[in-house]
Amino acid sequence: MRGRLVSFGVAAVVSRAVYGALRGRVAGGGASPVAGGGVSPAAGESGSPVDRGSVSGGPWTRVNHGGRVVDLCAGPAVALGAAAGAGSGPVAFAVLAAGACGAYDDVKGDSRRGFRAHLTALRDGEVTSGAVKLFGIGAASLVAGALLKERAVDKVLAGVVIAGTAHLVNLVDVRPGRAGLVVLALGAPGLPRGASAAAPMGAVTAVLGDDLGERTMLGDTGAHALGAAVGCAIAAANGRLGLAVHAAGLIAAAAWGERETASRAHPSG
Repeated sequence: MRGRLVSFGVAAVVSRAVYGALRGRVAGGGASPVAGGGVSPAAGESGSPVDRGSVSGGPWTRVNHGGRVVDLCAGPAVALGAAAGAGSGPVAFAVLAAGACGAYDDVKGDSRRGFRAHLTALRDGEVTSGAVKLFGIGAASLVAGALLKERAVDKVLAGVVIAGTAHLVNLVDVRPGRAGLVVLALGAPGLPRGASAAAPMGAVTAVLGDDLGERTMLGDTGAHALGAAVGCAIAAANGRLGLAVHAAGLIAAAAWGERETASRAHPSG
């Protein structure tokens, strides 16, 4: 129990400290109404290409779904907090790698959505930010899975679970606080089985009030980092059967998300 509390506390303290420091450095940080409709609201909580860098504060501010200017300071904060509280080298590596790939997409991302669009661009010789996320997080997850498990099949399944959970948390990050609440819901069942789930829960708890209050958002940086941390906790706590069940569910969720993305891009009627 003590290990869980330490992990939760370290993650929360580091996340809050980094978040406060970053907010102080971002010009125009905090939530404020968009006057005159000068900037189009983002399509989702993780930001939209139309508003990248178009408001005060440069690339680290966004206009959320409700038309309020928010910062992305919570993303790097929870990534560093979850890594600091992990107490595990492989987990910290997966969290920081996922956060770095998400940060690249936060800064360099474009209007294309869904795996298919990014893979099509890659086939045509263009490396998009989405492709960087797909292959970067996938590779880092496989490395972490290989370090967390002993047998080859388990290593691969663990990698799928880590990458899939990172994608899932980002997929649900479409409204204030939703990704954070999903992280808490996914992490809570793992607390009795070990301390791994405590770090992402502590990290997201430190910024959840500001996320719900529309002063900040996790962005791809925070959503992917927290998802990877929860994925590592799931991987560490489960044997082969549990890993296979989680992997199957995450693949199904990714397929559903891809279909929804395609249907929004090409509406019928």
